[in-house]
Amino acid sequence: MTQNNAFSGYADPALHARGLFIGGNWAPGAGAIPVHDPSTGNRIADVADAGVDHALRAVDAAEAAAESWRNTPSRQRSEILRRWFELMRAHAEELALLISLENGKALPDARGEVAYAAEFFRWYAEEATRVGGEFRHTPSGAHNILVDHEPIGIAVLITPWNFPAAMATRKIGPALAAGCTVILKPASETPLTAYAMARLGEEAGVPPGVVNVLTTSKPGPVTAAMLADKRVRKLSFTGSTGVGRTLLAEAAKTVVSCSMELGGNAPFLVFDDADIDAALDGAMVAKMRNGGEACTAANRFYVQSGIHDAFVEGLTRRMAALKLGRGYDPDVQCGPMITTKAVEKIDRLVSEAKARGARATTGGEPAGESGYYYPPTVLVDVPTDAALAQEEIFGPVAAVYRFETEEEAVRLANDTEYGLAAYVYSGDVMRAMRVGRGIDTGMVGINRGLMSDPAAPFGGTKQSGLGREGGVTGILEFMEPKYFAVEF
Repeated sequence: MTQNNAFSGYADPALHARGLFIGGNWAPGAGAIPVHDPSTGNRIADVADAGVDHALRAVDAAEAAAESWRNTPSRQRSEILRRWFELMRAHAEELALLISLENGKALPDARGEVAYAAEFFRWYAEEATRVGGEFRHTPSGAHNILVDHEPIGIAVLITPWNFPAAMATRKIGPALAAGCTVILKPASETPLTAYAMARLGEEAGVPPGVVNVLTTSKPGPVTAAMLADKRVRKLSFTGSTGVGRTLLAEAAKTVVSCSMELGGNAPFLVFDDADIDAALDGAMVAKMRNGGEACTAANRFYVQSGIHDAFVEGLTRRMAALKLGRGYDPDVQCGPMITTKAVEKIDRLVSEAKARGARATTGGEPAGESGYYYPPTVLVDVPTDAALAQEEIFGPVAAVYRFETEEEAVRLANDTEYGLAAYVYSGDVMRAMRVGRGIDTGMVGINRGLMSDPAAPFGGTKQSGLGREGGVTGILEFMEPKYFAVEF
């Protein structure tokens, strides 16, 4: 791939030096943030750096557009989202290349993300016209109950670097469908996709000020300033549990409604009666989507003793066969990690496990290349109390553990502060459902390695967050129910 010639139009990295997107205009920042290609470590672009004053200008712009957008007929909002969906599909390959360039993920993953991201606009284009209310009589018969749903107000949306398109659309789609105006703050590692999406939104007909985009090297002060502004009524955040706790404390000062999609530590349970080839297929998807840099990634593989060795052999063979390299090279199956720091974290967790007796059947050492690489790795004999079992790996490392009984499997699966996702493989659907109900997570894949779907509620329990994104419930996160006691 020739990076300088691969892009045109919306996804050209050279466009993004134009500035912050506030009120439908491109405004200069207080400085510049460099963006690097994880595949090489090279600097590929600079984006504007927002300060507190820019953040408050974005709130001004969102407020100026709020009443008009709130009163825009739902059909019209729906048609704008639908056009945005169609534009994403028309520019899918260009967007995938851009995601691969700034994020590092392999092109097949990037293409999958663009398709998935676009579907949130199509889904919420349809949901925009379907928000209902409620009418019923009080049990006493004294009056009638009428319940309406209103837009919650200006929403601050904070998205991570691992899915720069999908995490944005999963928030923008329902917010706009509900009638809210938004300020999107993407991760500074992957801001180019957000700005490309803003340009597509302009063409789709999103009015000025309805969607604003800020990049900043000072996320703490910038976010705190927006949350302290009484006009901001919603925070939707996807990221680490640690940052989520900090933001919840900040939002509490002004009682801002929060939706939090936080960390994960997904268990992947395989019982003796599972179809082992199907389980291996699912394991590769659940582990290696986005190179393991996903909150739903399978981190802990618990395999019943009867098929443990065969599963390890099959997983090792498949992981070892993946080609590691630059994400945008056509035949690459596993790209780099997002930063050197990410590689160092993975290496720390793997090294600690190996020092305590774990053994790598493939991989297990950082790749000595330019860029930020860690090879697909399988570990066995990992102590269940190793840091690897407790911390989110966020990389292409599969730690496999042996279990004997169903009760033991459920106990091990629940031995974490996180509760986002889990996977269960069994030929006995009744057992799979029983186990799934016993695991304390917000989502469970039964004989499936991919569970994310715009039509389904996405979210977790325990330290994995609050609220849900996607599905019918996703739009309600951006609405307030309003009750009328009616006498007639």
